[in-house]
Amino acid sequence: MNNHLALRPGPPDTLRVSRVHKSYATNAVLRGIDLEIRPGDVIALAGENGAGKSTLLKIIAGLESSDDGQVTRGDKTIQSVHQAREQGVTIVPQELAPVPDMAVYENIFLGRELTRNVRGLDRKAMIQQSSELLQQFGLDVDPRSRMRPLSTATQQLIEIIKSVSAGASFILLDEPTSALAPSEVEHLYATVRRLQDHGVGMVFTTHKMEEIRALSSRVVVLRDGQLIENRPTEAITDAQIVEAMIGRELKELFPSNSHLHTDEVRLALHDVKLREDSSAINLEVRAGEIVALAGLMGAGRTSLIHTIFGIHPPASGTVKIAGQTRPITRIQHAIDAGIALVPEDRKVSGAVLSMSILDNTILPNLSRFSSAGWVRKRRAKQTLKALMSDLQLKYIGPDQEVATLSGGNQQKVVFGKWLTRQVDTFLLDEPTRGVDVGARSEIYKMIVSMARDEGRAVLLASSDMAEVIGLADRILVMREHTVVKELHVDSTTSPKELQQEIFEYAAGLVTAADGKAARI
Repeated sequence: MNNHLALRPGPPDTLRVSRVHKSYATNAVLRGIDLEIRPGDVIALAGENGAGKSTLLKIIAGLESSDDGQVTRGDKTIQSVHQAREQGVTIVPQELAPVPDMAVYENIFLGRELTRNVRGLDRKAMIQQSSELLQQFGLDVDPRSRMRPLSTATQQLIEIIKSVSAGASFILLDEPTSALAPSEVEHLYATVRRLQDHGVGMVFTTHKMEEIRALSSRVVVLRDGQLIENRPTEAITDAQIVEAMIGRELKELFPSNSHLHTDEVRLALHDVKLREDSSAINLEVRAGEIVALAGLMGAGRTSLIHTIFGIHPPASGTVKIAGQTRPITRIQHAIDAGIALVPEDRKVSGAVLSMSILDNTILPNLSRFSSAGWVRKRRAKQTLKALMSDLQLKYIGPDQEVATLSGGNQQKVVFGKWLTRQVDTFLLDEPTRGVDVGARSEIYKMIVSMARDEGRAVLLASSDMAEVIGLADRILVMREHTVVKELHVDSTTSPKELQQEIFEYAAGLVTAADGKAARI
C-alpha cells in the first residue's frame, strides 16, 4: 500500500476546549470542560451514556453552540460547522448519513466538486483522485459505484476519506465501531493508526476497554458533564477508568450469584431443528435458572431465541412450557405462554423510540390499561411509576420520548414493558449491547433478581464472554445451529479455563465425547 496520504492538514496548532458549559433547559450536560487535542493525539473519550460525550463532540465540530466557554484552534474561534471545517475539524457521527444513490466519488467530493472552467464538473479528475484515496486506505471499491449497497464499515471509511481529503487535521469519531462486525474493526483500527502517523489528531467515544487499549494515546473520562480523568493511556488502569466513569469503586461488575434454582422446568425443547439440515436441540431451563447460549457469530443463538419466541417456526420438534406442549408458531403464542423477549437491537424491535416511556410500557398489555378502546392513563402512570422505581430508571416523566433516554435507560424500558404482565420465561439476546458500564451492572442485577428472587427462567444469548460466565448457571455452546456442549459454571473452573473451553467447542476444535450434539 502506498505510504503517502493525500492530506492537506493545516498548521500544527493545538485544538483547545476552554471552560465549555452546555445545558438543555435545567439539565446541565457539560460543566466547564477544558481539553487540549494536539496533532497526532488519539483520545478515547469515555463515560456512561448521558455523561456529555456526544454533546462535547458536537460543540467541537460546530454542530452545537456552547452556553459559555469556547473552542479555538490557534487564534481562530470555532462556533459553526463552516468555521470548524475551515480549521480542519470534522466529525464522523455514529449515525452515518451518506447520499445513498450518489456515487462514491460524488460523496467524497460533495460540496467541493472539481470543475473544468465553464465546462462543468471534472468527473474524470474526481474519479481518479477518489480511486487513489480508496487504494491508499485499503478499500477495494469502484469510485463510480453507488453508496447504498456498501457495508456500514465501508461507508464509515469513505466518510473518513472524505474528511482527510478535504483537509481535516482533527477528526472526531462518535462510537466508530458500534455498528461494525469484528472482522471490520481491525480495518478501522489500521486507518486510525495510519492517520495518527500522519499527524491527524483524533477523538473517539467508546464503551469498550479493548478499544481504548488498542487505539488511544490518552484517556479522557466524563461523568455528569464534568471532566474526571485526563491521563496517558499507559498511566491509567481499566479499573480506574471504570471507577472514574461511574463514580464508585467497582469491585465486582456482576452481582452475587448463589446459583439457586428449583427443579421446575419452565421451558423445554425436544428434538427441535432450526433448519432441516441441522442437528436436533434438546434443552431445559428451570425456574430461577440462568442458562446462557454461547458461540461464534452465525452459530444460531439468535435463531434459537427467535424460534422459541415464535418469530419463525422450527423445522421440526416440540416446545414445552411448564410441562405442556405448546404450539408456538406466532409471537402471540409465546406471549400468551408467559414468554418475553428482549431483542438484540432495541432501536429496531425492542422499543418504539418516537413514542413515550408510558406508551412503550403498556404496549404488550394494552387490554389491562384500556377500557372501551381508551387508555386509562392514571392507572398506567401509577403502574409505570412503581415499575420504573424498581428498575432505577432515570427519566423526567412518563411522557418523555424513549429516544431521549440514554442507552441503558432505553434498555430498562425494554425490560420493564414486559413486567406489566405475567412473564415466567425471559429470552435475552445481547441484553447489554450499547450499554455503558454503570448501567450494565444495574441490568445484571436486574437479570439475577428476575431469576433468583422472582423465580423466572432466563435464557440468555450473548457474545460477551464475561457476561456469559458471570451470569450463567449453565452454558450451552452452539455451532452450526445446534448445541454442541453443555458446561456447568462453578468455582472449580477458572473463568479463563472456561472461556478457553467455550471457544474450543464453538470453533469446532473439540467435539462432545459421543461426537454428537450435547443432549441436555
